Amino acid sequence: MYIVGNYFTAVVFCMITMLCWGSWGNTQKLASRSWRYELFYWDYVIGMVLFALLLGLTMGSAGDAGRPFLADLGQAAGASVGWVVLGGVIFNASNILLSASVSLAGMAVAFPLGVGIALVLGVIINYVGAPSGNPLVLFLGVAFIVLAIVCNGIASGCVQHGEESRRNNRKGLLLAVVAGVLMSLFYRFVVMGMDIADFHHPAAGMLTPYSAVFVFSLGVLVSNLLFNTLVMRWPFVGAPVGYGTYFKGSLPTHLVGMLGGAVWCLGTAFSYIASGEAGPAISYALGQGAPMVAAVWGVFIWKEFKGATPLVNRLLALMFLLFIGGLGLIIVAGN
Repeated sequence: MYIVGNYFTAVVFCMITMLCWGSWGNTQKLASRSWRYELFYWDYVIGMVLFALLLGLTMGSAGDAGRPFLADLGQAAGASVGWVVLGGVIFNASNILLSASVSLAGMAVAFPLGVGIALVLGVIINYVGAPSGNPLVLFLGVAFIVLAIVCNGIASGCVQHGEESRRNNRKGLLLAVVAGVLMSLFYRFVVMGMDIADFHHPAAGMLTPYSAVFVFSLGVLVSNLLFNTLVMRWPFVGAPVGYGTYFKGSLPTHLVGMLGGAVWCLGTAFSYIASGEAGPAISYALGQGAPMVAAVWGVFIWKEFKGATPLVNRLLALMFLLFIGGLGLIIVAGN
């Protein structure tokens, strides 16, 4: 399998993770023109599973280093698989809530709040579980991210007009907070099922990045039968939707959702691959710079803050600067 050989390459992989995690929401925005997010999410999960399998059969099976993808799956211990599946279940619960938040509050609000909270809590959890990097610089970077989240929240509250808009925004913010707390937990469980100390000679029974992301995606798929069915029956907004509606969707609409899952899966796989060199805390933290990417899409492409006051524009500019500064400190913390 392909293995990252140095810290610089690991950082590049983490940057790709950040771009992927911050950009998949665009596919939901595209699909939402004619497609409920609950239906989009089924395509998203299917795309995730298929792309994880593709990565395993290509990058995960190339070269002589480590264990090939299929052999790694075959030797995995039940406990390792269980930890990774649990991570997938927790992630799926959080991501469904994040998708609902995007549909209510927009990308430029939901991602910085939800994923920003996940970054802060996740860095702490992953650092305690597997310390790596300079803690002072690392947590200073996290503090910058917290300030960026605060700026985004203030800016969001300034642009809501009308009682229904405010009500949906409040509901979206609440869902983003819950999603962020849950999302901060999943990565640590996945790492518990992997041998991040040595991808070249992994311990027997442990998973490596490519098998882990595939098992993870299966955990998401299985749990989706429960979670998304409940959300379809009792949606956060709008009328209930049945499975019959899903099969009436057009091929392009289904493909857009699958593309979203594939983009997210690529970012996740690269984060796991990079964790061997960068360590779980730094790998996770850099990937969770995704809110800045999502905010760029929301502000400049989807015009979610169109017509904002000068104060709001200054808050958004400060948010971007704080995110960039925080990410820079996190990168330095690993050297």
